[in-house]
Amino acid sequence: MSVPRMLAAIALALGAGTLMSACSDGSAPTEPSIDPSFRQANNVPHTAAGSVYLMSNAVGGNEVLVFRRDLDGSLSPDAPVATGGTGSGGGLGNQGAVVLSKDGRWLFVVNPGSDDLSVFRIRPEGLQLIDVVGSGGDMPVSVAVHGSLVYVLNAGAPNNVSGFSLRNDGSLTPLAGSTRPLSAASTGPAQVGFTPRGDVLVVTEKGTNTITTYAVGSDGLLSAPNSQGAAGQTPFGFGFDHRGLLIVSEAFGGAPDASTVSSYRLNRDGDLTVVDPVVPTTETAACWIAVSENGRFAYTTNTGSGSVTGFDVGHAGKLEILDADGQTGIIGGGSSPIDAAFSQGGRYLYVLSSGIPAVSVFRLDAHGGLTLLPGAGAGLPPGANGMAAR
Repeated sequence: MSVPRMLAAIALALGAGTLMSACSDGSAPTEPSIDPSFRQANNVPHTAAGSVYLMSNAVGGNEVLVFRRDLDGSLSPDAPVATGGTGSGGGLGNQGAVVLSKDGRWLFVVNPGSDDLSVFRIRPEGLQLIDVVGSGGDMPVSVAVHGSLVYVLNAGAPNNVSGFSLRNDGSLTPLAGSTRPLSAASTGPAQVGFTPRGDVLVVTEKGTNTITTYAVGSDGLLSAPNSQGAAGQTPFGFGFDHRGLLIVSEAFGGAPDASTVSSYRLNRDGDLTVVDPVVPTTETAACWIAVSENGRFAYTTNTGSGSVTGFDVGHAGKLEILDADGQTGIIGGGSSPIDAAFSQGGRYLYVLSSGIPAVSVFRLDAHGGLTLLPGAGAGLPPGANGMAAR
C-alpha cells in the first residue's frame, strides 16, 4: 500500500473513532488466504434461483466470491473471479462495496487497494469482467448505481464522490466535473446511495455524525454538498423503502446496547426531515441496513451482538421494533455480522458473518421474523467485504 493510502487509512480510522473496531471485521490489513473450495473451477452454470456475491478484498488481488443460490436458499460456492484490482486486506467500515444494477445485468465491485472500480456482466455461465476504471479518488469503499449513472465513494483523504456514465456494453466513462467533496476532508464515510427516483445522492459520514446529500441534475452532475446533522451518532448504513423513506443505522461509536435506527424524508434538493429518530435496537454496533423487497421491514446487523434487529416500517415512516430484545435473528457471539442483502423475491436474507467468517442465511416469514438456516463458506478470507444477492 502506498504512503498516501496508508495515511488515508489512518485518517479514516481516526475519523470514525472507536467505530472501526466495532463495525468492521477487525482483521489486520494482511494478505487473506482463500479456502481451496473457492478455487475449484467446476464450470457449473448458475442455477435459476440466483447467486450471492462478495469480494475477497485481498491485497494481492481482489476477487468476487460467488455462491450459487438454490430454491431453498442454500448456497454452494462457485469459482472466484478476479476483479483486476486489489483490496485492502482488512475492515473498511463501509456498506455497498459490491452492488448489482437494478436490472440485474451488471455487478460493480470496488477495489480499495488499487483505487479503481470493476464492472462485470452477469451471464448464465457466470461473471465476465468488462471494465476496470480509476475511482476518481483514493480508497473507494462504496458504489451507487441508478440507470446509466454510477457514483463511487472514496474514503481516502480528501474524501469525495465521483461519477461515471455506464455504456450499453458495460464500460464506464468518467463524468467530467462530477467529483464533489464531502462535509470535510476526512469524515469516515460509510455508504453512498441514490434515492429510488435517482434525484438525490446520499452519503453517511461516521466521523462527523453527518448525512451529506447532493441533488442530481439531468446531466448526472451533482449540486454542492448539503451536509446535515444525523438524528443519532455514527450514522452508518442505509436503505430506502418504496416511498423513498431513508432508513439509517446509528452505531453510537460501538457503545454497548446503544445502537439506534432513524428514518427521514428527503425533498428534491436533498433536505432531510426526521420522521422517527433514534429508535433503539437494544444491541451493539448496528451498522448495516437491509430493507425487505416489499418495503415492509428493515433490518440492521449488530456487529457487537452477533444478531439482526428487525423493524416494521409504517406507512407514515414510523419504525416499530419486531422483537423487544432486539434479536429478530441470532447468529451468535463472535460472529460479527456485517454486510447483508436480500435475495431476489425477498424470501432469504444473507449476512456476512465476518467473525466466522461465513455467510449466514435467514428465511423471512410474512410477519418479518427470521429463521436461521445452514450457512456456507466457512473458508472465507478474513477481510471479505460487501454483499449483493439476486
